[in-house]
Amino acid sequence: MRNYAITAAMAVIVAGSFLACDKGAKEIKIGGVGPVTGEAATFGVSTHNGMDMALAEWNTKGGIDGKQIKMSFADDKGDPAEAATVFTKLIEQDKSVAIVGTVMSKCSLAGAPICQNAKIPMISTSSTNPKVTQVGDYIYRVCFIDPFQGTVGAVFAFNDLKAKKAACIFDVGNDYTKGLSEFFKAKFTALGGQVVGYEGHATGTTDFKAQLTKVLASSPDILYVSDYYNDVALIAKQARELGFKGPMLGGDGWDSPKLVEVGGAAVEGTFFTNHYSQDDTSPMVQAFVKSYQAKYGSVPDALAALGYDATNVMLDAIKRAGSTDGEKVKAAMKSTDLQTVTGKVKFDGDRNPVKSAVIIEIKGGKQVFRTTVNP
Repeated sequence: MRNYAITAAMAVIVAGSFLACDKGAKEIKIGGVGPVTGEAATFGVSTHNGMDMALAEWNTKGGIDGKQIKMSFADDKGDPAEAATVFTKLIEQDKSVAIVGTVMSKCSLAGAPICQNAKIPMISTSSTNPKVTQVGDYIYRVCFIDPFQGTVGAVFAFNDLKAKKAACIFDVGNDYTKGLSEFFKAKFTALGGQVVGYEGHATGTTDFKAQLTKVLASSPDILYVSDYYNDVALIAKQARELGFKGPMLGGDGWDSPKLVEVGGAAVEGTFFTNHYSQDDTSPMVQAFVKSYQAKYGSVPDALAALGYDATNVMLDAIKRAGSTDGEKVKAAMKSTDLQTVTGKVKFDGDRNPVKSAVIIEIKGGKQVFRTTVNP
C-alpha cells in the first residue's frame, strides 16, 4: 500500500475546519469516486448510475433537513495514483464532507488514508479486500469482503460442483485478485480438496496460454479465475482452446455484460459469487430494478446496486448525525441498521457489513440466479 503525503491545505481540514457544517450552507456536498474509464469502466458507470439514482431520490424528498445534496463525482481511471489525486481534490477543492467510493480495492487503498487523515467518512461501494477498512475508523464499505467471497466460492466448488482438484489464475498486480485466490485456496484445501495449480500473471496480459498450459497439466476439475471480466473472458476462451471442458468460477469482478460479449460460448456454464441478483423477488429489489430500468434503459448489475446502497447508507448516517461533522457522521455510521437492495447492513468491529452472497451462473448467455449463501 502506498503512502501519500497530506498537503498543507488538507492539514487545515485535519486541524478541524469542518467545511460543510456552516449552518448557513444551502447544500450538503459529498464526493463520489469510480472508474468510468480504464480497465473497469463498466463497473464505474454502473456505480455512478446507482449513486445518482439514490441522490435524486433523497433530493426529491427534500434532501437532508431541507438542504439539497450535491455530489461531485470523479473518475479514478482504475489507477491508484489517480485515485489519490481525485480523493484529495474532492476534499480540498470541492469541500466534500463524505466520500462514496471507490470500486477497485487498489484504488480504495490509495484513497482511504487520505480520508482517514482528513477525518472524512468514506464508504467503499465494492472494494472487497480486507485491508481497505483496516486503514482506519473513518473507512467503511457496503460490500462483503474477500475472505467470505473466496470461502463461498470454495464451498460451492467442493460441495455443489463436486470438484476435488482446483487450479487458480490471478493478476499479481491487483490486491483484489490475489486476495480472492488466496482465500479460495485456503478454504478449498481445508475442505479436503487439492489446489494443483496456482499461477499469477502480470497486469495487462492478454496471452494467458503459458499459465493455462502449466495449470491444466495437472487436470483440475475446476478453474478458479479471480480476475476482472475482460481478463476472465480471454482466459476462458484460451482455456477452452487448450481443451479444458470443466467449470470455471470467480468473484464479483465478473459482473459485466462484457463477460459474455467477449467470452461468448467459452463462459457458458461458468459461475461467480456476487452481491445481489436481479431475480431476487423481494419488493425492495424489484422496485430498484424497475426504477433503474426506467431511468437508464438497462438491468442494474451488482455494481449499480452497491453504488445505490452505499450512497443511501452514507446519507442515512448524515441525517441521523444531524450534522456533517466527520466525527459525528462516523459515529452514526457505526450504528447503521438499514435494509438495502443488497441485504441488511449492520457493521462489524472492522466496519464491514455482515450480509449474504449469491451464486450466479452464466446460462444461455445470461446471468441466472443459482443460490444464496448466508454468512
